[in-house]
Amino acid sequence: MRQAVTALTIATRGKGLYEFTEDVERWVAEQAAHTGLVTLFIRHTSASLTVQENADPDVVSDLNAWFGRLVQENDPHFRHTLEGPDDMPAHIRAALTATQLSIPVMNGRLVLGTWQGIYVFEHRRSPHKRTVAVHFMGD
Repeated sequence: MRQAVTALTIATRGKGLYEFTEDVERWVAEQAAHTGLVTLFIRHTSASLTVQENADPDVVSDLNAWFGRLVQENDPHFRHTLEGPDDMPAHIRAALTATQLSIPVMNGRLVLGTWQGIYVFEHRRSPHKRTVAVHFMGD
């Protein structure tokens, strides 16, 4: 059994989902991995990770809009407002989603469904550079 690690930087342009499946697939291929597990971990508290449909762009648009309605900005109950009205809602959205994903590797490829992609879910309005730690364990 062997292990490999790297960090990927995903540039965002504000709230939304940013697919980076190809980056992970490319890195896994470079490892000459056959069978194992890839773990992804986002190193931020106002963004998250998700596996979601990548065929119809309306899916990611609807998800982003739905989360915007679910946790709205300018809630008068929020005390953490020093970094702007989008900061506390971003923390809540990140808490409701995932900061870590595990994806099996079989026959040298990520085991994703036909329409599944790996996304950074940016919960802040401003552009950011998000770091995703990637770990492979297997053979």
